[in-house]
Amino acid sequence: MPPENLQEPLISPVTGISNGPEKLTIDEMLQKYCGEFGRWQLRHFFLTSLGWALEAFHTMAMIFADREPSWQCIGPGCQPTAQLCGLLPGSWEWADGRASSTVSEWGLVCGDKYKVGMVQAFFFFGCMMGAGIFGHLSDSSIGRKGSLTIACLLNGILGCLTALSPNYTIYTLLRFLCGLGSGGVGMCAFVLATEPIGPTKRGIIGMSTFYFFSTGIALLSGIAYIFQSWRSLYVASSIPSLLFVTIIIPFLSESPRWYLVRGKTKEATQIVHVIAQSNGHTIPKSVELILDDDINKNNNIETQKKTEMGITGSLLDVAKSPIIRLRLFLVVIISFFVAIVYYGLSLNVVNLETNLYLNVFLNAIVEMPAYTLNSAWSDKFGRKPLTVGTMWFSGVFCLVGSMIQGYGNWKGLEMICGILGILGMAGSYNILFVYDVELFPTVVRNAALGCATQASQMGAILAPVVVLMGGKVAFAVFSVCGIVGGLLACYLPETLNRPLYDTIGGMEEGESNRGLR
Repeated sequence: MPPENLQEPLISPVTGISNGPEKLTIDEMLQKYCGEFGRWQLRHFFLTSLGWALEAFHTMAMIFADREPSWQCIGPGCQPTAQLCGLLPGSWEWADGRASSTVSEWGLVCGDKYKVGMVQAFFFFGCMMGAGIFGHLSDSSIGRKGSLTIACLLNGILGCLTALSPNYTIYTLLRFLCGLGSGGVGMCAFVLATEPIGPTKRGIIGMSTFYFFSTGIALLSGIAYIFQSWRSLYVASSIPSLLFVTIIIPFLSESPRWYLVRGKTKEATQIVHVIAQSNGHTIPKSVELILDDDINKNNNIETQKKTEMGITGSLLDVAKSPIIRLRLFLVVIISFFVAIVYYGLSLNVVNLETNLYLNVFLNAIVEMPAYTLNSAWSDKFGRKPLTVGTMWFSGVFCLVGSMIQGYGNWKGLEMICGILGILGMAGSYNILFVYDVELFPTVVRNAALGCATQASQMGAILAPVVVLMGGKVAFAVFSVCGIVGGLLACYLPETLNRPLYDTIGGMEEGESNRGLR
């Protein structure tokens, strides 16, 4: 049928060329439309990172609950300057009563003193197992938010039950089970807090999570000072976890990256639209989210099917990838060394003849300058130089500490070396969390981070053993761990301002183009 207007051309002229919807990865979407760190990310980051303070409560409560209280003479044959194990039964008593700590209540002194270390070892063993369990769960069907919820709920309930322990055996079992939850809290909170942040802001913001951990330790000192019975301390330090689950977590959003790799593109798109709106931006309707390994692929049936079904990953996939396999191996060894030094230097606080509450508080405060320096320097110098530098900084001062150990006139310098050693290693711990997140793709990120956390917990288990070797030997071991760990970090690639990859294929493609293997 001819057109009504005979002057009108049969084919309209082309005024523009449409290439279809604009397809962007999460990082590109954050940078172009949402904002890398706006009001939404600030609120989400703050609320999620509160989980770190909860982890500090459950991890460090043992310092106060398992301490050896002061004692006093009550009978003949007792000398205040004598060794406790050499006194006759009935000639002395605990100054604050038997209920002040587990040591005084169950007599964990002299021949049974090793049991205090066993409790600590079982707790960190639980953390090691929990890191692997929750690392896998958070990458699979439960997600980051679901895993964080379960871990905090587990900690809160088991922490309260620990206060009801009738004997040492039940107490040790409950501390192990509580460790299962603690192994997942910090890891899940960190990943959930940092994944919605843009690549140029992720480093400096991510390292700020450790302020919450140090603040938690400082707050715990005050809680322990108020609740000086070990049973009441466990209740007081566990209730915040239950409050976090009921009051805070319902207002948190699941990671859009996790939704995307699970094939839930609609949910991921909804979250990025909320982020953009909260930050005062608008995302055009024609923009679509895609995975990073779809960038250079045609939108064929196979790709569509993959996106709809979601992409899963496991440690088996890590083992098959030469790039990621090497990274995971290095990260595991480095994390192991860092934990030995950090926890080894931290645990020595109970051996200082000063106020325990004040010492723990000051140790928490002294770590904060490391986080501040890392935040200021991470985007200037990069993750790799800071990791190497902080480990070597700690290693050198531990070496000096081992050389001056045993000389009475150098006690003050020895203490300074220990403080500077923990300052450097706290910085290493801090930067490694950000570094680990950027080294692995979304599909295996928490699984890989879980392996690194497991290695850290293994180092934490061995730290008390190193401390028992004696000051000079212990400092020497800490020095070797710091220096060798820094050397291994030299073989990791720099991740500053690089994309946060979603899939293994996307990472391999991107790193291949950069010439990194």
